[in-house]
Amino acid sequence: MNDGDGDPQDIVKLTHDKLSADAVSEAVVCPSCGAVSMFIGTTRNNFEGKKVVQLEYEAYVPMAESQLKKIFKDIRDRWTTVRHICVHHRLGRESLEAVAHCIEALKANVPIWKKEIYETEGSAWKENKECLWAGSGQK
Repeated sequence: MNDGDGDPQDIVKLTHDKLSADAVSEAVVCPSCGAVSMFIGTTRNNFEGKKVVQLEYEAYVPMAESQLKKIFKDIRDRWTTVRHICVHHRLGRESLEAVAHCIEALKANVPIWKKEIYETEGSAWKENKECLWAGSGQK
C-alpha cells in the first residue's frame, strides 16, 4: 500500500490469481491527488455474433512488463501530474458458465426491479420477465 506521495510508482502484476480492485486502488492512493481513476475490464459473453464461453490469457511476462513500463513513461510524458500507475492483468482460463448461471438465477429468484428513465417520456419501473414471481404483485 502506498502511504505517502513519494516518487511516482509504477506497479505491474501479471498473475493467475484472482484480481482485487481494492488492491489496485490502495496501491495508487496518494495524499496529494484528488482522485483514483480505474478501468476494470470485464468479459463479454459474445463477440461478432458468436457466444463466448471461456477466455484464455497468456503472456511473455518480461516483455509484457517492459511494454507496460514504456506505456507508463508515455503517460507521464503527456500528463505530468499523474503520480502512481498500477496495472494488474489476470492470466489463464476464465469460464463464463458460472457467471451466466448466476445471472439467470438472479433474474429468476431475486426481487430486484429497475427503473428505466427515458429522455422524453418520463420513466417506468420494470421487473424481470424471467422471475418466478413476476406478475404476482409483489414489490
